[in-house]
Amino acid sequence: MDGSNFKHRLAAILAADVVGYSRLMAGDDHATVTALDAARAIFRSQIESHQGRVIDMAGDSVLAVFETAMGAVSAAIAVQEALSSAAQQVPADRRMLFRIGLHLGDVIEKPDGTIYGDGVNIAARLEGLATPGGITVSDAIQGAVRSKISQQFEDGGEQSVKNIPHPLQTYRMVIRGTVPHPIEDVTAVAAATEPKPSIAVLPFNVLSDDNHLRFFADGLAEDVIALLARVPGFLLISRSSSFVFRDRSESIAVIARQLGVRYIVEGSVRPAADRVRVTAQLTEAGSGKLLWSNRFESGRGDTGDLQDGIARGIMSELEPELTRAEIALIKRQRSENVDAWGFYHQAMGAMSQKGWSNEGMSDARTHFQRAFTVDPDFSLARAHFSLITAVASNAGILPHTPDMLRDALDQAERAVLQDDGSTEVLGLAGCALSDLGERERGMEILERSIEIDPSNAQAHVALGATLAMAGQREVGIERMRYGMRISPRDRRLGFWGWALGNFMLRVDRSEDALQEARTAAVRDPRLHLVRILEAVALLRLTRIDEARVALRSAMRLRPVLTLGEVAHSHGRRVAKELEPLWKDVTAP
Repeated sequence: MDGSNFKHRLAAILAADVVGYSRLMAGDDHATVTALDAARAIFRSQIESHQGRVIDMAGDSVLAVFETAMGAVSAAIAVQEALSSAAQQVPADRRMLFRIGLHLGDVIEKPDGTIYGDGVNIAARLEGLATPGGITVSDAIQGAVRSKISQQFEDGGEQSVKNIPHPLQTYRMVIRGTVPHPIEDVTAVAAATEPKPSIAVLPFNVLSDDNHLRFFADGLAEDVIALLARVPGFLLISRSSSFVFRDRSESIAVIARQLGVRYIVEGSVRPAADRVRVTAQLTEAGSGKLLWSNRFESGRGDTGDLQDGIARGIMSELEPELTRAEIALIKRQRSENVDAWGFYHQAMGAMSQKGWSNEGMSDARTHFQRAFTVDPDFSLARAHFSLITAVASNAGILPHTPDMLRDALDQAERAVLQDDGSTEVLGLAGCALSDLGERERGMEILERSIEIDPSNAQAHVALGATLAMAGQREVGIERMRYGMRISPRDRRLGFWGWALGNFMLRVDRSEDALQEARTAAVRDPRLHLVRILEAVALLRLTRIDEARVALRSAMRLRPVLTLGEVAHSHGRRVAKELEPLWKDVTAP
């Protein structure tokens, strides 16, 4: 068929789709299809009664064309009012909300009634800018109807959208009679119910004309993206998408809607004499709440080291803040809404907030177990569960029972079997297997983890510890040092330092062990194990008074500490050495 049969004309176009359709289907596909059919009937009825024609209702979307802008606006308002009324009959997390976009522009109409052209594309982009349950229109629609309807318009500003060469002037319609859906609350609700929390890193703003700093800022944002990509449980938006907003005029809420994310990371770079000052912040997009911000400063020195150091500094603070934000969000949800990733984040939060306590380790194990019970394919949760069980049992924090250790061993092997291509899973499971006595198997898996990702610091440290346990003490110590060096702001450095110091004691490097213990105590002030290490290193250096102070610190951090537990975590020789000091410290 040649183009002479195509009809070019002016038309009003309506584009709509469901917010969170995949989530709704995953939760209850039968109820979702039923609700979608009911919504389609409302759309069809209102479109036809306002002199419109349905072009397509594929999937969860609706496309319609009208002869007049007034017809399109009237139909859209009637649809949202009817859908809002129906939504009151179901729980908030199961409501089917539609976004609607309206535009008046040129279309190409084929003889079979289908339409194409920029007018259709623009309507679709406007729909993406609408709030759930809301309507966003172009300036052409607003200009055509503003004096004919009682509804008000809110200026949405000019928006740059994909595949449209010029910015679009947008307006949001204020619809009476619908459930209030303020942009902040709706974005938060829609994002909160996605299976994985999502995050985007925007280009860092450069507060200078220095081109060198512009390259530095882009590299810094890219490094943060690369590091965030390794944080499990978060859906990270690619650089190619988030960097579209380099010269942005849109609000964080609008950007978050267009990218479909819950959290936004942004920052700025500015020169300060011979130094570089970087600010970074984390925002919950829906509420606009600032969750975290900090400033990082360093001499210009070597740009590569500077960039890497600041990026890792940002991540060392950003990752726990993300976990805290997810836990806070989970607490606001009903318990039945917590999915496997929700349990996973609660487990990580228990370790972060409660430290190396019986309660912290027990809670973490419980949440990890719930995660892989909800999702049997959740290999990362299995690997974490196994490692926490092995390490806490070996440290005397959890019971060292045969059943518990057999379960940990089984979960580690199942995690490897389920996902032998994940460096994180292999690193955690390999470490667990080594700690559970399966050193050769653990070493094999750890080496595979490092082969997949040579920058996996946890795998390097675990492999070093395994080598040291196998008798290759100096080789193992150097491997552990390397792993700690390539992740200088890792939240696990305190525990790693304790393990490293223990191996140094075994090769009679008491001064080095003392230094590691004191450094580890600064990195993790709640870790009682490093105070025990400090006490025995000081004892060997015949610094008795200082050793007494260190041992008292360990007992304050863990009031239930016993010599038997010390023998379990540090060896019988260490417990025997500490026994006279222990009696002195615990004497009435």
